[in-house]
Amino acid sequence: MQTKVLYLTDLKFNLETWKRELRFHFNEMDTFQEKLEEIAEREHGPDALVPLEAFQNRIMLEKSAISKLLHRIRSKMSNLHKTNLNDTQNGRLQNEHYPLKEDMRTYIKLHYEFKEEIMDYFSKWL
Repeated sequence: MQTKVLYLTDLKFNLETWKRELRFHFNEMDTFQEKLEEIAEREHGPDALVPLEAFQNRIMLEKSAISKLLHRIRSKMSNLHKTNLNDTQNGRLQNEHYPLKEDMRTYIKLHYEFKEEIMDYFSKWL
């Protein structure tokens, strides 16, 4: 039972860490949106505006993905709180945790690729 408590504590730590990271990224998207609006106000022309619209769309998609991941994390956290420590189903929580872990890994990879692209755009137009 001691091992199971440690395992559940580790899972909870992962979920809380992901939740903090996703909230940071969500706020970062708001900051990026503000910077895009600054560029739009400067009227640089179509060379700046075409990618600007694409970035705005990607920000909306990313915020949606963040919201969905946060929902899954809240659901997983709820399941952890309901877990019976005497349950004999070994590995069930780990198997349920794996898809979320892989989705977070993919999201983080895509987020940082997007961040590099938008930062390059900002350095060109701000």
